[in-house]
Amino acid sequence: MSESTRNSSPSPDAGARIRALGDADPVVYLEVAAAIANNGGRWPAESVTQAAYDTAPRLAEADRPRMRTALEDLVMGRDVDEALEWLNQSGILAVLFPELTATVDLLQEGDRQHKDVWAHTKQVVKQTVRRPLVRWAALFHDIGKVPTRTFTQGGVHFHGHAEVGARMFDKVVQRMAFARDERHTIRFLVRNHLRTGQYSTSWTDSAVRRFHRDMEAHLIDLLDLSRADITSKRPGRRKQLLEQISALHDRVERLAEADAKLPPLPGGVGNAIMAAFEIAPGRIIGDLKRLLETAIERGEIAARREDEYYVAHLARHGLVPGVSPERNAELAQAGGLIDDEAAAAEAREASGDYEGKHRGFDEDADDKHDGDPQRPRPGVLACGHDPDNDPCVHEATGNYDD
Repeated sequence: MSESTRNSSPSPDAGARIRALGDADPVVYLEVAAAIANNGGRWPAESVTQAAYDTAPRLAEADRPRMRTALEDLVMGRDVDEALEWLNQSGILAVLFPELTATVDLLQEGDRQHKDVWAHTKQVVKQTVRRPLVRWAALFHDIGKVPTRTFTQGGVHFHGHAEVGARMFDKVVQRMAFARDERHTIRFLVRNHLRTGQYSTSWTDSAVRRFHRDMEAHLIDLLDLSRADITSKRPGRRKQLLEQISALHDRVERLAEADAKLPPLPGGVGNAIMAAFEIAPGRIIGDLKRLLETAIERGEIAARREDEYYVAHLARHGLVPGVSPERNAELAQAGGLIDDEAAAAEAREASGDYEGKHRGFDEDADDKHDGDPQRPRPGVLACGHDPDNDPCVHEATGNYDD
């Protein structure tokens, strides 16, 4: 957008009136920004921008619900990128979201031919679907790149920036009027915005099912955010990445449709219950299976899991009549495993293997993680969107402007 378009209105008198209104109520300047986003991206006169700059510090103490309303109007606008840049130039961004100001001029490559994180963020927000929580997540999805940027001979890296960004968002919510479920959703999307990029056709059906189970409540939002996060200008690259996301979505839906036709419990769970609780065949087995099916219907437990998962659930809740509390506690502690399987699991843990059956999306990976919670585990969360590169290079760019 040209400078003449950015500064095409209002008249000096109108600018003076806006300054007077802003002096009385600084939230007016957020409404000015929302107008930019929703009225063709036109910036106000320089006098208004200067007035906003002078008044910006007072927004730190402004009414949070009103600020949220004005900012969400801005975030949902078609020209949100122009409105965000006006917030930056007017000094408002530094007051409300210093985490975003820190991304300005933060290069994602070793030269200046690529967008900085701020430019990338504005583009991602603009091309995100117009659902409020997804756009908020797009706004904050890369704030973790500021503290995680490192330089090596291989380039610029942002390892673990999704998890770090989620923790940084915990501080953002202290300054914004997000309801609990809203902030949980935004945080989830920030933390997991890289996960679809790890998908490949080599994923097993069980890996896709686990992905679906982990993402289920936010799957559509996450897929839409991932699509918006593709900003590549390389011919064919954007198409390739979009097709990858669509392929993952299609596969999730196919498996979910197939699973819906299957019984909720695995075939051998009745035998596992009898063996674990040392009870004979009879009506009680059918009753216990119906209890489990009801719990699945209510969403309390998952369908089609391993036998010991259901044994552990019955034990923890004392649902099997006549079983001593000591036996229930023993089975619950063992995760529903008995005899040889319990001994084998105990031996694995004694050798330092604490992952169990669900190691993540690549069950064969030997990631040798050292247990440091500040260091992300190699794999899905540590990698960027480009499955063609090895995991250590995935986040060399962090976006796809090349």
